[in-house]
Amino acid sequence: MNAARPVPTRDDVVGYFDRLSNWGRWGDDDELGTLNHITDEVRLTAARTVRHGRSVSCAWEVKAPEEMERSTNSCPRAADMPGAEAMPAAFHNDRRWGFSNEHLGIMFHGNTITHLDSPCHIFWDGTMYNGRPHSLVDAATGSAWAAVTAAGSGIVTRGVLLDVAAVRDSPWLEPGDGVYPEDLEAAESRQGVRVRSGDAVLLRTGRGRVRHEGGEAGGMVQAGWHASCLPWLHEREVALIGADTPQDVQPSGYDDILMPVHAVSLVAMGLWLLDNCDLELCARTAMALGQWEFQLAVAPVRFAGVSGSPVNPIATF
Repeated sequence: MNAARPVPTRDDVVGYFDRLSNWGRWGDDDELGTLNHITDEVRLTAARTVRHGRSVSCAWEVKAPEEMERSTNSCPRAADMPGAEAMPAAFHNDRRWGFSNEHLGIMFHGNTITHLDSPCHIFWDGTMYNGRPHSLVDAATGSAWAAVTAAGSGIVTRGVLLDVAAVRDSPWLEPGDGVYPEDLEAAESRQGVRVRSGDAVLLRTGRGRVRHEGGEAGGMVQAGWHASCLPWLHEREVALIGADTPQDVQPSGYDDILMPVHAVSLVAMGLWLLDNCDLELCARTAMALGQWEFQLAVAPVRFAGVSGSPVNPIATF
C-alpha cells in the first residue's frame, strides 16, 4: 500500500460487496450482470468506432504440450479407417480424401491462457452473483447458474484500451505495482478518450511485452487493478474488464482478501473478466492510428455449466 495515496481499508473493500452490488438490479433471475449495460445502442456505437477496418487479436496462442494436452489423429484415406466398409458406398469408394482431428484437454483458468471468467467462477462466503449458493455448482454437471453460456450470444461492445504503462513512461509495470483510479483517468486524458456505460476496458500493464521478450508468465506476484478501481468501474457502468495480467495486483494489499477485484467484480457486481490478454499489438495499432477505442468482439465457446471459456478477443479499429 502506498502511504502517499489514499486507498480503501480492508473494511472498505469488504463493504464493496454491499455498496457496489448489482444483485436484483436487472431482476432476481439475471445471470448477465454488467453485460446488461451493453444495449443495442451501445453495440451500434461500437460499430461506428470502426474507421480503418483493421482487426487485431488480443489473445495469446495456446501452446501444446505446455498449456494444452493434444492428441491428433491423421487418416490419409478415410476409406481405410475401421468401419468404413459399413458406410455408404460413396464414403468407402472415394480413396482420395482423408482427414485429421484432435482431442484437446485444457485448464484455461490461471495466469497464462487468455480466457473469459463468468460470474460462477468465484464464490464469497459460499455465494455467487445475485445471491445464488455455491451448491448450484456440481462436480458432475457443472454450474446451474451464471455459467459462460449466459453470454452465448457473444459480447460485442466498444472497447477502450488504457495504457497505464505508457502513462507512467515505463515499458511495463513491475510485479506488485497496483493500478489506481488516477492512473485510469490519466490514461483517458493522455489518449483523448473517456470510458462510458457499456464499455469493455482493457488495461495494459506491459506484462505482454515481458512475456514476448521471454519473461516468466507464472507466479503470484503481478501488476494489475487495485481494489480502489472497483467503485470507478461501477460508477462508469463498465460491462467487462480485461488486462494483460490475471486482473488483480498481487499481493493485493489486504492480508485476508486474496483477489478483491475477482471477488467483488464477479460476485457482487456481476462484472465479467478477460484474463491474460496480449495487448501489445492492440496498443501499437492504437498508437499508430491515434485511436484508443474500437469494436471489441468476444465469442466464448458455449460450454454447458462451465465457469468461463478460452477466447480470442478481436479489436477492430
